[in-house]
Amino acid sequence: MFPVHLRTTAAGFALALGVCAALFPSHDASAAPAGSATDARTTQAVSTSAMVRTSSDLPAVGPFTEPGFAATCTWHNFGEGEKPPLWLMFTNPLCVEYSKRDITFDDGGALRFLVAEPSRFAITMLTCRYYQKDHWSVQATNGAVPYVAWDGQYWWDKTGRRAGARLNHFSINGQTVGIGDAVAALRASNFDNLADALSEYGQEAGETGLTVALPFDLGCALIG
Repeated sequence: MFPVHLRTTAAGFALALGVCAALFPSHDASAAPAGSATDARTTQAVSTSAMVRTSSDLPAVGPFTEPGFAATCTWHNFGEGEKPPLWLMFTNPLCVEYSKRDITFDDGGALRFLVAEPSRFAITMLTCRYYQKDHWSVQATNGAVPYVAWDGQYWWDKTGRRAGARLNHFSINGQTVGIGDAVAALRASNFDNLADALSEYGQEAGETGLTVALPFDLGCALIG
C-alpha cells in the first residue's frame, strides 16, 4: 500500500489534471505545420484567464466567484438532520446553509442525515437562483478522524446561465486534498508557470473551486 500522504497528493494532482483538461483543449499534432512548435508552446502558456468559451461566448470554465445575487440572499440555516420546509422551493433566490458534521455511524447521525436529504433536495427543484453552503464530516464514531470532511459552497443562476462550486478544507483521513495542494507541490518542484495557472482554482490546502456555464433555461429566462 502507498502511504496516505502520497495517495492524497496524487488525488490533488488528479483534480489539477481535470482542470487542465478543461482549460487546455487538445490539438491535432498532425494538422500543425512543421514550424509551429513555438506557437504551440505559446498557446500552452496562455493564462487561464483566457478561459475556454462556448459557442455563445460565455466562459465555459473559470475560477470560483460569488454569484451576482449573493448580496440579496436571505439565509436559512439548518442544523444536523434538520429538514427545511417545502415552501422554500418557491423562494428566488434561495440561500441555505446546512450543518452536516454529524454523519456518524454509531450514534444515528448518518441515518438522520439520510432522512433529511430528500427534503433538502426537493426545495431546489423550482428556484432559478440557488446558493448553498454546508459543512461535512463523515466518521465512524464521535471524535474519530473523519473519513472525509469539507466546507462547501455551491450555487447556480439559471437566468445568468452560470454555476459555481468551491470546496474548502477538503480532507481524506485527515490529509488535505485539492488544487491548492497540487499548486503547493508544483511550486516546491519549481513548476511555477503551471502552479500560477492552477492557483486561480485553488490556493489554500484543501481548496478547489470553479464556475461553469449552464444551458439556456426558458422558464428562468421568462421569470428574469
